[in-house]
Amino acid sequence: MTCTLMVFAGHGAWATEITQLKMERSDEGVYLSATVKFDLSPVVEDALLKGIPMFFVAEADIYRGRWYWYDKRVTTATRTARLAYQPLTRRWRLNVLPGAISVTGLRAAFSQNYDTLDDAIASIQRFSRWRIADASEVDADVRHNVDFRFRLDLSQLPRPFQIGVAGQKDWAIAVETNRELVAEPIRDMPKDAAKEPAKESAKEAVK
Repeated sequence: MTCTLMVFAGHGAWATEITQLKMERSDEGVYLSATVKFDLSPVVEDALLKGIPMFFVAEADIYRGRWYWYDKRVTTATRTARLAYQPLTRRWRLNVLPGAISVTGLRAAFSQNYDTLDDAIASIQRFSRWRIADASEVDADVRHNVDFRFRLDLSQLPRPFQIGVAGQKDWAIAVETNRELVAEPIRDMPKDAAKEPAKESAKEAVK
């Protein structure tokens, strides 16, 4: 049986917001779908056009509730998106990495070119059925919470930029939310409709 868990978050830091956060639990695992809205400041866009790549990091922590002590973190998932401008082709290159840069290096699970910056940013903002836990890690009979965070990783910028951008609002792309996962079984779903998420996930699981 598949269960759907949905939460909606309010405004985050500096014009960045999570407009939708949905989680699905199946026999295979827990999947997160979300939309994160943000705008690049002219300063960040100018840095991209000058050949400086930007790294956007998403993290999801799942905590198991404990009445007698602090909640226990049972798993953490991380995904990094590297965006870079290619002057020769005037296209935007997006690499999606399954983890943190310090762990995976630059080995991308997904790479794609885009004709416009808007299209590349739209892909970064969408999360479609991102697997954040195995089914065995989340007990359906126990309360769980999820911490979801998204940010522009300034630590990946060249050293001179790291010193100059610290604390500047133009570079402050960050948002987070914490919500309890409340499972509700999907009812009255047509058989054909039940197959659509699987089709979409195959196309967009890395977006």
